[in-house]
Amino acid sequence: MKRSKYNKMKAAALEYYQKAGIILTDEEKGNIEVADLGLGMVEEVGLQLITYVNTERVCAKEMVLLPYQTCPEHKHVPTNGQAGKEETFRCRYGKVYLYTASGKGGRREDIQAPIPKTDVTVFDETVLLPGEQFTILPETWHWFCAGEEGAVISEFSTHSTDETDVFTDTRIVRAPTIEEDE
Repeated sequence: MKRSKYNKMKAAALEYYQKAGIILTDEEKGNIEVADLGLGMVEEVGLQLITYVNTERVCAKEMVLLPYQTCPEHKHVPTNGQAGKEETFRCRYGKVYLYTASGKGGRREDIQAPIPKTDVTVFDETVLLPGEQFTILPETWHWFCAGEEGAVISEFSTHSTDETDVFTDTRIVRAPTIEEDE
């Protein structure tokens, strides 16, 4: 991703944090991550986030999704002898369409979110509005998408090792690479 695109996405994330009433320090603003996932279509597939804390036991993040932006299907696997990450998503702003392998028998043709330009296999739908939350257990396939207004999501979890996440779509690269504009 080019530095200019990163800066554009970071500025958009800051606007969403402001809409949600989330106050960030200058240091946190400087540490916003833009995850383009190596696909070159971050406005459609990717997310923006800030990690407040990530200790050996707990993690807290704020994530931003632009309108209909999708975080692709993945699961959190055991890493370094620890169980995969358990995470709770709490919607702070907008609407979040969350899809999991929860056993409800969701079908592709029945979901409300647009199908992303990535591989997806789970369609058990949960819709989160501001103040609502959902817990995803370790090693559960899941993906999520913002509604038409975009979304801000707080994540509370066990230790995060997102760099070891397994994605359904094998084209995805979790660690962002920023290239300077020419």
